[in-house]
Amino acid sequence: MHDETPSTADPASGHGSAAMPSLLTTAEVADYLRVKERTVYEMVARQTIPFTRATGKLLFPRRLVDAWLEAQTELPAAGIAPPPPIYAGSNDPLLEWALRQSGAGLAVLASGSMQGLEELAAGRAALAGCHLLDPDSGTWNLPAIRAHLSGGRHVVIHWARRTQGLITPPGNPKGISGLHDAAARGLRFATRAEGAGSQRLLDLMLSREGLTAADLRVTERPAETHADLAALIETGEADCGLGLMAATGSLGFIPLVDDEQFDLVVARRDYFEPPMQTLLAFARSDMFARRVHHLGGYDVTRLGAVRWNG
Repeated sequence: MHDETPSTADPASGHGSAAMPSLLTTAEVADYLRVKERTVYEMVARQTIPFTRATGKLLFPRRLVDAWLEAQTELPAAGIAPPPPIYAGSNDPLLEWALRQSGAGLAVLASGSMQGLEELAAGRAALAGCHLLDPDSGTWNLPAIRAHLSGGRHVVIHWARRTQGLITPPGNPKGISGLHDAAARGLRFATRAEGAGSQRLLDLMLSREGLTAADLRVTERPAETHADLAALIETGEADCGLGLMAATGSLGFIPLVDDEQFDLVVARRDYFEPPMQTLLAFARSDMFARRVHHLGGYDVTRLGAVRWNG
C-alpha cells in the first residue's frame, strides 16, 4: 500500500529523486507522496495539486509538485523566508512602467506568463503577471493559475484588458489583412519565445485559421518583449508580428483581439505588503491615467478587482 511502504523517491530526503522523470504519472506521484492513487484523483478534482492534461493524459510536473510540497510545509513564523522582491511573468509596458514609477520596490524579470507562474510557485518571485487563454473553456488565466498554484494561498488581481493585433510598418505598406494573408504570402513574421502568453495566443489563433507555426516564415530570433517585436518590424527585419497596440508607437496596427485579460498573481499574505499596495495606490493616480491614455489599447476599468481568492 502506498501509504505504508516507504517510497524509493522520498521527497523529504531526496533518495532516488534523480532517477525520477520530470513528468510523473498518477501512480508515480502517488508513490512520491506516499498516498493512494485514489487520493491523488481526489486532489486533482479539488485542484489542490499541480497537474496538466496537455497531452490528454493526467501528468504531474515534478518541479511544481516539489514547489507545492514546500508551500504546504508548516514552519514557525520566524522561519518562513519572504520571496525575493521580484515581478516575474509576462511583459506588459504599462505594468513595468508603473512598477518603476510607483517605487513599489520590485525588480522586473519578464520571462513569459508560464515561467512567471513557475517562479511564483517556487518562491522565487513575489508577483507574477499572465495572459493565458484556455482553449477549452475560453477563460483567461484561471485554469493555468489553478494548475500551477494549488493550496489556496494565492489571489488573482485583475490588471487590464488589452488589445492585441498585427503590428506592421507605418501605413501597412504591404496591405496585410490578417494572419492567413501574412502566412499565404510568406511575409516575415516576428514571434515571441515559447511559453510567452502572446506566442500561445498566436498558436491558438493560427489553429482557428487552420494553420500552425510551421506555416509562417519567422524571423531568426524570437522577440523577448513587445517593444523588441515592434523594433524588429521598425528596422525592417520583419514584416509583421502579433503584439500589443500599446507597443506600436508610429507603426501600423491591425486589431485582432480586444478583450485579452492580463492578471496579477500574488500570495495572499503578500497582497497586503507595501509593494503590492504601493502599486495599486499608484494605479489610482492621475499620472497613471495619463499614461494609459498615452499608450492606448488598455481598458483599466476593473483594475484591482479580485478574480480568484485561492
